[in-house]
Amino acid sequence: MINYEKEYQNSRNVCGEPFPEIVEFFENYDDECATVLDSGCGQGRDALFIARKGHSVLGVDTAQTGIEQMLEEAESENLAVDGVIADITNYEAPDLYNIVVIDSVLHMLQNDEIRNAVLEKSSNAVCKAGFILIADTPKHKSLICDYFKSVPKVWKIIKNEKNFFFAHKIALVKS
Repeated sequence: MINYEKEYQNSRNVCGEPFPEIVEFFENYDDECATVLDSGCGQGRDALFIARKGHSVLGVDTAQTGIEQMLEEAESENLAVDGVIADITNYEAPDLYNIVVIDSVLHMLQNDEIRNAVLEKSSNAVCKAGFILIADTPKHKSLICDYFKSVPKVWKIIKNEKNFFFAHKIALVKS
């Protein structure tokens, strides 16, 4: 397992640029000033890109160095980015968001039970008419698909290709 804290201390752009699929989603996203939760944000490659598009982003990650670097860059560009040092497996989002991003995180979790719990927490943090954008390894694709297909009256799948799964929330679950 990669020690991201150490990796982030050694380099500023460990994970590279945002995936083209995530870039394309935001290039075509019509709403202005959306609220976005970036779960497992690392150094903020997605959070910073999304904030540059005019959206407000909360990034959550266990790596203090990554959060600090993301916030430094956001501050230097006067971007609407906030950061929380927390483990997404037990983090409770403080609000509902227009978009939740889970980029290259699920495959790092211990088991499918934890992955499903993170999917549930993350999907519950999306407001009605919002989106969830997931990028992960093909190994967990069926788990991700099965989770969202189990609630078809709540989610409409809009992208299900290779390592990417995007869904649109069409209804709120009644408590």
